Amino acid sequence: MHVLVCGGTGCQASASAQIIKNFEDILAAKGLQDEVQVVRTGCFGFCEKGPIVKIMPDNTFYTQVKPEDVEKIVNEHIIKGRKVTDLLYMDPENKEHVADSKHMGFYRKQLRIALRNCGFINPENIDECISRGGYEALGKVLSEMTPQQVVDEITKSGLRGRGGAGFPTGVKWGLCAKNKCDEMYVICNADEGDPGAFMDRSIMEGDPHSIVEAMAICGYAIGATHGLVYIRAEYPLAIHRLQVAIAQAREYGLLGKDILGSGFDFDIELRYGAGAFVCGEETALIHSMEGKRGEPTLKPPFPAVSGYMAKPSNVNNVETFANVPIIITKGADWFASIGSEKSKGTKVFALAGQINNVGLIEVPMGTTLRDIIYEIGGGIKGGRKFKAVQTGGDYESLAAAGSMMGSGGMVVMDDTSCMVAIAKFYLEFTCEESCGKCSPCRIGNKRMLEILTKITEGRGTMDDLQELRNLAAVIKDTALCGLGQTSPNPVLSTLDNFWDEYVEHVVDKKCRAGVCKKLMRYEIDKEKCIGCGACKKNCPAEAISKTDYIAPGHKLPSMTIDPSKCIKCGACISTCKFSAISVK
Repeated sequence: MHVLVCGGTGCQASASAQIIKNFEDILAAKGLQDEVQVVRTGCFGFCEKGPIVKIMPDNTFYTQVKPEDVEKIVNEHIIKGRKVTDLLYMDPENKEHVADSKHMGFYRKQLRIALRNCGFINPENIDECISRGGYEALGKVLSEMTPQQVVDEITKSGLRGRGGAGFPTGVKWGLCAKNKCDEMYVICNADEGDPGAFMDRSIMEGDPHSIVEAMAICGYAIGATHGLVYIRAEYPLAIHRLQVAIAQAREYGLLGKDILGSGFDFDIELRYGAGAFVCGEETALIHSMEGKRGEPTLKPPFPAVSGYMAKPSNVNNVETFANVPIIITKGADWFASIGSEKSKGTKVFALAGQINNVGLIEVPMGTTLRDIIYEIGGGIKGGRKFKAVQTGGDYESLAAAGSMMGSGGMVVMDDTSCMVAIAKFYLEFTCEESCGKCSPCRIGNKRMLEILTKITEGRGTMDDLQELRNLAAVIKDTALCGLGQTSPNPVLSTLDNFWDEYVEHVVDKKCRAGVCKKLMRYEIDKEKCIGCGACKKNCPAEAISKTDYIAPGHKLPSMTIDPSKCIKCGACISTCKFSAISVK
């Protein structure tokens, strides 16, 4: 029997390490340590219900497990064979407990390819990886395929880059392979910095060997002997597990000299980033690895011609590489049969925001946003209305909507979100992360942020809205790299789809969501106010005073708020027990 316990970053923050220790201690005390193996896995995906414990082989899925629950699971399930009902997932529709994850709405429409081993193996044990087909693809390419056949297979599969605009992976490999050189490099872009994104981190934490294997396959295909993983230092667990995986692969002869007796040499080392979002752009990433300032350069030349140390280099992100081994073992036709006509395979998303089932998901390309949000995601928190989503869909539908796939962070927003403030938030992020090399990004985005700040503070004009559009168009056309070129997208998208909210902010000086503080107005309902004075005592700005009006049935004069003194701190609302204060 195996007890699988989520050991991803999220569950580790919720005491999964203590859960594992409790299992080990209690099983040892009962003399069961040789019969029951406790396995620390990667992320199961269902983060909303973590920490997760899965009992195999009966596939029982326990959610929101606490360290104190362990003894009950051991006594009831492991010893007596009875499921612990109160720890099972409860279906929100029929209120019935579900033991098998296959019958949960969260997993039902998913297809895990890049995440195929996450939650099933100990990521720090190469033998468990091999038992699930790990390194089989590497053995196949070295013994049965020529480098060109590998490139052709990846091309035929239709795999496209999962970290940005979706350039065909096989084409990229082929371009690099044509530029033969004494030294060539395979680079894994693990610098995941999008707001709300944790896909690549989870893959590295849950199945690092898939990345090691894929990079070696890529090295064989293009003629490279050196692999570099550029990973942000904020990912300590992913770094540790990659280090372990690389060391184990070397020990097993799967990295290093003469791999599997084939005469092919390949090894991997890690390079650390300091968390700059712009270093997710491949030329900025390469400069950072070279010890230079992380700034993009104009292309061409592309990295396939002149990359790391001016040598031909192939750059793919973590999720792209995670698909490579299974394409080789199952075949290009199998992979190409999944997804949509022009977007093959699956996509991993980090589902976050105002959604019931926050987590890591993987769905076939072409899956609708409705299915993701309402089937897998379980709908909007509190039954509120869906309003917007940061990204989602396949490459073509997103491009048509004026967006892009990006790496796959998917943040869901409900009707309490102010779309002007959302656009301002993303522009603040872009301005903060801009390297400042090109004027459109350095100056243009700063100017757009100034205009959005004016609007959210009630100082905007209709002319400002037109200037936003003009600036956005110029920046998209002239910025040097993808960061600058896509930075206007949130502004343009919200202008197109939520124009009325912008007009309200400018003309009516009103924020319907009550998010923009300068446009908020706190009011006291004189009919509900009993004149107790609790709000007046707690107001730090002394903005509340008595009126001459006494509401029917009350004995004391009601209170009023002076808007010129009010600092919108909300202390009055939290103090009032009679719901007499509201935000307008």
